[in-house]
Amino acid sequence: MRLIRPVLAALALGCAWPLAAQLPADPAPAASPASGPLTLGEILASSAAQAPQIVEAMARVRQAEGRALSAEGAFDTVFDVDAGSRVLGYYSGSYLEGKATRPLTDNGGSIYGGYRVSSGTFPIYEDKAYTDRLGELKIGGLFSLLRDRAIDERRGRIAMAARDIDAARLEREMVAIGVQARAAANYQNWVAAGLRLKAYQALLDLAEQRRAGIARQVQLGARPAILLTEADTNIVRRRALVVRSEQEFGAAANALSFFYRDENGERILAGPERLPASLPGFRPTRPGQPIDRPDVQTISARLAQSELKLALAENELKPRLDLRGELSYDLGRTGPGGKSRDGEEAIVGVRLTVPLQRRSAKGKIAEARAEIDGLRTRQQLVREQIAVEVKGIGIAVDGAAKTARLADDEARLADDLAAAERRRFDLGASDFFLLNMREEAATDARVRLLDAQARAALAGIDLAGATADRAALGLPDGPLP
Repeated sequence: MRLIRPVLAALALGCAWPLAAQLPADPAPAASPASGPLTLGEILASSAAQAPQIVEAMARVRQAEGRALSAEGAFDTVFDVDAGSRVLGYYSGSYLEGKATRPLTDNGGSIYGGYRVSSGTFPIYEDKAYTDRLGELKIGGLFSLLRDRAIDERRGRIAMAARDIDAARLEREMVAIGVQARAAANYQNWVAAGLRLKAYQALLDLAEQRRAGIARQVQLGARPAILLTEADTNIVRRRALVVRSEQEFGAAANALSFFYRDENGERILAGPERLPASLPGFRPTRPGQPIDRPDVQTISARLAQSELKLALAENELKPRLDLRGELSYDLGRTGPGGKSRDGEEAIVGVRLTVPLQRRSAKGKIAEARAEIDGLRTRQQLVREQIAVEVKGIGIAVDGAAKTARLADDEARLADDLAAAERRRFDLGASDFFLLNMREEAATDARVRLLDAQARAALAGIDLAGATADRAALGLPDGPLP
């Protein structure tokens, strides 16, 4: 009999590598506490909530959110207090000054307000320290008219951090899609391995039952003794297939435990009692809809960051023209500084700074434009790769479905032949060798049907992953929160 190649063996090796790397340090997975057939939805729900890769990606989102909060700190209101007193020397001046400064969120400038009060005498070079008896109130502001008016370093950092959050969330979505696809593939592998084991076990049980009947016939002299030896040989061959299938089923359950976890994140080993009666298959929910994969959107987020870098570099090319204004009012009786401190005072001024060579800004502009060109090319490349990938997977899906239908026809015909041969054997019209061939051919056809159904399901899983079919993979149909 032709030995059946294990279904999805290569997939099991490819998908289980994170598990193989961790198993030496991890405790053995617990047996499944639930009852009833294990469903794909149960696996996908467990994987989406507890898979380490998804949890790690969520941590990176929180890191990006922390960096964004740190960037917003550039617009925090700052309160400053300064006080001093001359305890020795000719002059006796003391002063106290408090000032609150708040940067503007829509301009590169800031506004401030403060209060100061002084007493005693000050040298001429500290004449600005004098106030009236009850001190001085002051408000003012600085406003950027050219450089830093539309964008400045502080607002640029906040916008960059916001794009980092977008990129981290999109990366988390892509990681989740990949993890869920691997979880679904491992589930299909586990079910296929279990059903293959049941098929070979049924074949072995049939041989053992027939061997008992043959033994009675040999004792009665109705059959030659050599027929009993042939039956034993057949049992040994079929038992070897069962042992091999048991190993494959155990390996598949072990690989599946990387995605099947309890509420505490501990791995669960699914046993044969949870095996479904048939291979459930997999069908994408939107194979014909436009592709909106997170990796393409991630490039868009990076492209937005590069455009921000370009805007910041172009901002550095501009001359700085700042307008400042200040209004102050002294309170109380005239102080030691004289009447010049009494009443209101308003000051308006401008400051112009023109960079001459501006090589630093020009270099940053050239770098940002080159980065934008590269990202746009990369985005187009990824879109074309996705289109080719999806078309290729679609061809594989159609081919796998046709192969599965043919395998189903073959399995039904092989079962009919095996049943007919058993009736002929019972009537004495057939021999033991031909009956074994028919039974093994029928089992072989059923296993090939499992192979074909599993390949069709895997092709559907690949298509769901390539098209970011979140609903089919057990994820919210839309951006993750």
